[in-house]
Amino acid sequence: MKNMATYDLMETARNTNEWLGATARAFAAYPIWGMIPNPAFNVMDAWGRVTERSFARMVAKPDWGIHSVHGADGREHLVSCRTVVQRDFGNLIHFVVSGRAPMPRRVLVVAPMSGHYATLLRSTVASLLPDCEVYVTDWHNARDIPVSAGKFDVEDYTVYLADFIQHLGPDVHVVAVCQPVPLALAASAYLAEEAPEAQPRSLILIGGPVDPDAAATEVTDFGRRVTMGQLEQMAIQSVGFKYAGVGRLVYPGLLQLASFISMNLDRHGQAFFDQIIRTAKGEAGEHDKHNRFYDEYLAVMDMTAEFYLSTVERIFKNREIARNVFSVAGKQVDIGKITNTAVMVVEGAEDDISAPGQCLAALDLLTGLPADKKAAHLEPGAGHYGIFAGRSWRNNIRPLVLNFIDANMPKATAEEPAKPQATKDASAKSEPADAEAAQPDPAKAEAATQEAPKAEKAARANPKATHASSNNKQ
Repeated sequence: MKNMATYDLMETARNTNEWLGATARAFAAYPIWGMIPNPAFNVMDAWGRVTERSFARMVAKPDWGIHSVHGADGREHLVSCRTVVQRDFGNLIHFVVSGRAPMPRRVLVVAPMSGHYATLLRSTVASLLPDCEVYVTDWHNARDIPVSAGKFDVEDYTVYLADFIQHLGPDVHVVAVCQPVPLALAASAYLAEEAPEAQPRSLILIGGPVDPDAAATEVTDFGRRVTMGQLEQMAIQSVGFKYAGVGRLVYPGLLQLASFISMNLDRHGQAFFDQIIRTAKGEAGEHDKHNRFYDEYLAVMDMTAEFYLSTVERIFKNREIARNVFSVAGKQVDIGKITNTAVMVVEGAEDDISAPGQCLAALDLLTGLPADKKAAHLEPGAGHYGIFAGRSWRNNIRPLVLNFIDANMPKATAEEPAKPQATKDASAKSEPADAEAAQPDPAKAEAATQEAPKAEKAARANPKATHASSNNKQ
């Protein structure tokens, strides 16, 4: 089977490094070394601890770490995670807040399937919980899905989203973050034709590649440089014998992680060196900034080969969403058929992954949607991860999203919308507490793109993108 030996070789290297770290830690812990005042043993112990933890995290799914939320009644309410819909490739989960009446705002957060788990949106979910009933798409690691479950590509992903939305009912508000933005748009259009009564109340699209050619980035340049044959040869492997998905063709998480780290090798190397020194000095903690960040960053998941390849070919290369020619099961999905779902676009002025303009292109495709149901917001100074995590999200974007949801609530509930609570309460009981600690690449989040001024000008000039009055007030 294709490159199965390579997959198992990567897992062997990972397992060996974890074992070496554990061995060094155990060896340096012998009591007899206390008789020898040599700092080398402290450094060995620190290296072992950091190494063992880091390589162990690569195959572990992080916990949501959201234990309680501060309610409007001034009490702390326990939070539990319940599976609402269970599927082979992903579940629909609900964060249940005990002792609290159901909130009128019902929000489905569509998490990316791009190498990390849905817990990447931990801070986003935690910030919405005080004011909303929150549901999340929890995608499974492809290595754990037997081949007998069949394929999973962009069309299957779209149908999954449509099914989840239909299950939650027409009063749900969908928030799609990054990679799923174009497919969430397609799922809404799919429902508009197949089940009009099940269309979501609103759709908030945050930093996704609806039209990758609207503004060039490293991601879009890579998609143009590499042929599909080259990509399949370089990136696709078969799951090894250790996991339930043995034989399934995937884009391995460890391979993705290697490419992530190689882009900023010096920065990551310095971060781990500094952490070893802090550990040797006794200054590191179990939940310090380094561990909170890398516990999430290093936890990667495999993607099915057909999903990864079809995303590159159909979304980036062929621009099927941007050209409104995307199809599901041979039937074209017409985005212009969306007539009732209000759509808001959020972009970061310094986003160099989905640059400004890529997500805004969605509004031009919504030819059947009235202008008063469209809104756009360009967040100054925000990078890719800042628009859904961190200060920009907490202080500026989150209030705009809640106001947009309230403006498109059913009249019966919109008359007395729940008052948004302070965001600090939402994140106070979540781990990590620093929302920016869950960013997969700090260098990416901080980088400024030269395309931002052009995109900001285009966003202001676009007559189809009506900015909500609340945007200016913020």
